Amino acid sequence: MKNRPEAGQSGFTLIELMISLGLFALIAVAGLALVDGIINVNQRTEGRLDRLAALQRMMFVLTSDLDQVSNGRIEGGGNSISFTRTAPGFGGISVPVKYAVAAGVLVRGAGPAPQMLLPGVAEARWRFWDGAWVDRWPIDDKSADRWPRAVSVDLQVAGPSGAPVLLRRVVTLPAKPEEPQQ
Repeated sequence: MKNRPEAGQSGFTLIELMISLGLFALIAVAGLALVDGIINVNQRTEGRLDRLAALQRMMFVLTSDLDQVSNGRIEGGGNSISFTRTAPGFGGISVPVKYAVAAGVLVRGAGPAPQMLLPGVAEARWRFWDGAWVDRWPIDDKSADRWPRAVSVDLQVAGPSGAPVLLRRVVTLPAKPEEPQQ
C-alpha cells in the first residue's frame, strides 16, 4: 500500500508561490528596463550618426565646390562667400555658387533652389589666405581679379551634447587660369 503524504507536505504553500511570482516579476521588470535602455541608446546613437553624416556631406560638398572654382571672382567675408565653379563633366558650364548662414542653417545657393546643407549653425566665418589670413576678399581693388591661395571656414555648430563646437575646414584653391592675351 502507498503511503500518502500528510496534509502539510503536499504541493507548494501560498507563501512559496507568492515569493516565486515576486521573483519572476522582478526579473521581468529588469528585462524591460534593459530593453528600454538599449532602445534609448540606439536612438541617441542614430541621432549622432545622422548629425555626423550631415557634417560629412556638407564638408564634401563645400570642398568639392571650392576644388572646382573656375574663372570669375571670389568674394566673401563674414558669414558668406560667393564664387563660380565648373559644373561636373568635361567642359561644363560655369555655375555661380554662394554659401551663407540663414536662420541657423548653412545654405548653398547654386541653381534655381537653395540647398539647406547643415542645420544648427550658430555662426560661419570665412577667411582667405594670401600670405596672411584676411577676413574678406577681395582685400582691395588690386586683388579683385586674383584668387586667394586658400579659403577657410569656421563653423560654430551644436555638438552632440548641445554644447557649441567649432569646426574648421581649409581648402587650397587651384591656381587661377591666365586670361588669354590679345
